[in-house]
Amino acid sequence: MAEHREFFYRRLHSLLGVIPIGLFLVQHLFINHFAVYGAESFNKAAQFMFELPFRPLLEIFVIFLPILFHAILGVYIVLTARNNTRKYSFGRNILFFLQRVTGIVTLIFIAWHVWETRVQVALGNVEVSYSFMEGVLSDPFIFWFYVIGVISTVFHFANGLWGFMVTWGFTQSPRSQKIVTYFTILVFLAVSYLGIRALFAFV
Repeated sequence: MAEHREFFYRRLHSLLGVIPIGLFLVQHLFINHFAVYGAESFNKAAQFMFELPFRPLLEIFVIFLPILFHAILGVYIVLTARNNTRKYSFGRNILFFLQRVTGIVTLIFIAWHVWETRVQVALGNVEVSYSFMEGVLSDPFIFWFYVIGVISTVFHFANGLWGFMVTWGFTQSPRSQKIVTYFTILVFLAVSYLGIRALFAFV
């Protein structure tokens, strides 16, 4: 019974990493990318997201609770998982190790980002705008912390997408897994480009 429960939790962990968390990540970085076109474009996009109907419910049930579950189980996996050299190649085991490392880095980054933005907004201390993010990223240490955080988060998503495809049985053959590997590399590069270009737009 315990094995079946752990199998279910791990599958749910994998699913939530893609839907809704992964989709939210891509959407979030896409909105941030409006900064490339100037302060007015970014502020309009941010205001549109802030004024979405039922936004508090969406944030709780589509973003925060899935991330919380994913993070808690993810920490457990980091502490208990071991590389599988018999079933997977050396390269895939390296990626599995990096998945655990980026999971911790991403957790720290997201916790800081949520505190700095959503929590401060809820407390009435700040209003997320182009000028606010410009001020935050004017500190070189914070800027590079964000660069590392974005790259780590996107890698964790893209590499986790490969794991999701395997875990849920979409890719079973070595050829299909190789194709998905190339696809996830493209996802990593494209989404990283969105995020990093947006960060540089603020400075």
